[in-house]
Amino acid sequence: MNSKERVRTALLRKSLPDRVPVQFDLCRSLLEAFGEKYRIPVDYTVSYYEDVTYRISANDLRTAMGSDCAIVGASLPSGYRHRATEDGCFYNEFGMKMKPGPLYMDVVECPFAKNASDNAVRDFPFPDPLADGRYDKAKRDIEKFGKTHFVISDVELTIFEMAWHMVGLEKFLTDMAMKESYVGILLDKIKEFSIGVCKRMAELGVDGIWTGDDVGTQKGMMISPKMWRSLFKPRLAEIFQEIKATNRNVTVMYHSDGAVAPILDDLADIGLEVLNPVQPNVPGHDPAELKSGHGSRLSFWGAIDQQELLPRGTPEEIEKEVAKRIGILGAGGGYLCAPAHIVQADVSMENVEAFIAAVKKHGVYPLKG
Repeated sequence: MNSKERVRTALLRKSLPDRVPVQFDLCRSLLEAFGEKYRIPVDYTVSYYEDVTYRISANDLRTAMGSDCAIVGASLPSGYRHRATEDGCFYNEFGMKMKPGPLYMDVVECPFAKNASDNAVRDFPFPDPLADGRYDKAKRDIEKFGKTHFVISDVELTIFEMAWHMVGLEKFLTDMAMKESYVGILLDKIKEFSIGVCKRMAELGVDGIWTGDDVGTQKGMMISPKMWRSLFKPRLAEIFQEIKATNRNVTVMYHSDGAVAPILDDLADIGLEVLNPVQPNVPGHDPAELKSGHGSRLSFWGAIDQQELLPRGTPEEIEKEVAKRIGILGAGGGYLCAPAHIVQADVSMENVEAFIAAVKKHGVYPLKG
């Protein structure tokens, strides 16, 4: 099998691939270090939300390192330039003032922080998801990797995260609880932007579309399941339906960090096919329970601990944990092995390579357990 066939077979769960497929994202410092080691220049694709940039960049490098997937995403329009400020920040397409940090960007000013009203939201000039040039780099990578690798389009910050970044987290959570009328207007405008991106990517022929919003914490959900079902479930259902209506062969994927077990059945009910990142060591995410409780409806992507194991574990400990996770989540197919987050700067190159090698060693079917 080539990588494309391997991932598709694993995620569809109708038959077994030759081995469990592997995928990983790397932070900028690791991309640069591995780029130098492999002598492959790191090609960055700047996302419309800047911190997603590292997920949709460096496909030449990551596939050379062993990833079975290539990740693409919508970028900035042709000729667009961020409006820079004298204090070293800039405003992005969504009106957020962004401050470059040592690893990622910080949102230091939200466009609706002081004026979150129905009219302000309606009148706000949202970006055009189909702007000229937004998909130029995605098209290039789809053409380059589409026959050999499983190509995923990243459309994270699908609704909830984009909304609170535009308002401010505390205020937005409070306003949702208070049922402020602008909330629904804002969520719908963001939903329409995401639908535009998803449909265009589906038309371009990606294999999977990776939606997502972090609604979980280390101990539970950030908002109640009841609120999630009221505000987000129907909007996500519409997005999933639009994806399948555009290209029924596209696999629907969804990302949320944290403990989101209470809504997994809801997500499956509205058409989710693959759950990411399956964050380990949080309530409700025991691998055996996830596999037995949801494995007939969902495939899993992730599950390798990024908080303790990868930064602090030895290569031997990483191999042992990878083998364990593969033995459980990979049984019968339905597993794309990956770290549960972008691999951070506190992870050594040796440990990244140990992870990749462990998947290829222990993921061969039939699994040895």
